[in-house]
Amino acid sequence: MRVCIVHNSYARPSGEEVSVQRLRALLEERGNDVTMLWRSSAEIERMRLGRVRAFVSGIYSRSSRRAMRRLLDEQRPDVVHVNNLYPLISPWVLVECRRVGVPVVMSVRNHRLVCPNGLHLSRGQLCERCLGGREYWCVLRNCTGNLLKSAGYALRSTVARMWRLFLDGVTLFAVLSPFQRERLVAAGFPAERIVVIPNMAGSNGAGPSSTHSADSPLGEYVAYVGRVSPEKGIKTLAAAAAQCPDIPFRLAGSTDRMPYLAREAPANVSLLGHLEDGRLNDFYRNSRIVVLPSTCLETFGLPLVEAMSHGKPVLASRIGGMPSIVDDGMTGVLVEPGNANDLTEKIRALWEHPELCRTMGQAGRAKALKEYSPERYYERLMAAYERASTLAAAQATLWRSARREPRLESPR
Repeated sequence: MRVCIVHNSYARPSGEEVSVQRLRALLEERGNDVTMLWRSSAEIERMRLGRVRAFVSGIYSRSSRRAMRRLLDEQRPDVVHVNNLYPLISPWVLVECRRVGVPVVMSVRNHRLVCPNGLHLSRGQLCERCLGGREYWCVLRNCTGNLLKSAGYALRSTVARMWRLFLDGVTLFAVLSPFQRERLVAAGFPAERIVVIPNMAGSNGAGPSSTHSADSPLGEYVAYVGRVSPEKGIKTLAAAAAQCPDIPFRLAGSTDRMPYLAREAPANVSLLGHLEDGRLNDFYRNSRIVVLPSTCLETFGLPLVEAMSHGKPVLASRIGGMPSIVDDGMTGVLVEPGNANDLTEKIRALWEHPELCRTMGQAGRAKALKEYSPERYYERLMAAYERASTLAAAQATLWRSARREPRLESPR
């Protein structure tokens, strides 16, 4: 199969980047012909008037539209798999896909289809003011902390909604969790064009089918993996660590958004920065518990399935898509978001019962093997591509019929 992946990568490492890289690698490993339309937000700092150009291209990018047209004409892909389009590509490339009738599958990895900043966060608090076509709230509340950026986010979302660029340009939306699907349906996206494809586990090539994860040691610390950012519940985690001075906590992830944490964190908290490749595998393997205490509406929670694939019990907030991953009391424990006392109590309950950690870890690994392996992901992905092709063919037939249908004369 010929697959074109379209993606605007972020300037910083993220779970989304990992997922897109794995998507490409998996397709190529299975013998598919993969082409790319790829931009990086890291380019913005090197451009002349980069931020202004990013503002404009997020609303409309003529160069990306031409590049998409050229790629479609030359490569003739069977399916276009869209990920992130902002700010350098823009959803206008979807118009070119529709022009030639190629099916488009879009992985929806955040809330950007209904929230300009993609996080449902404003001034550090959960916010849904922009739902229902009220993107102006992003500007009124300056949700990004930068008025130009907030205006750009609001304007590009408004244009995409009013021109129906996503609704008419995407054949099939692939969300990460049932929670995310319910939210899109409530926002007016057609349920029959939304499928759930959870992210696959497998830290840097070591998927849950690899044997080394089955015999992981008990572990020596409580682990966190992800960007070190307020919405990830880092303050709650630090407060819980302060109440457990005898338990080591180690955080793996960039601290750019919370640089002050290094001097404010309790003595038992170690900040390791961003880890890649084998270092991240070792980090999971040597942990006893993996925690994701987010206070935002996580669409999924990739570190949770990574930890489960390594046979580790997980603690996660009862919010967003995470409850669909964590079977409370079986593969891990759910906690109340933002509640440091609840998090502390449940961390200590697991830490002091090693056999419970092992039992939950084994159950989590079994679920990861069944639901989040690369094989299961590929099976779901191919089914989505096939369904998108069927839908696109039906839409093309309807469109041709509409063009051939004679217009009725108006009564005189």
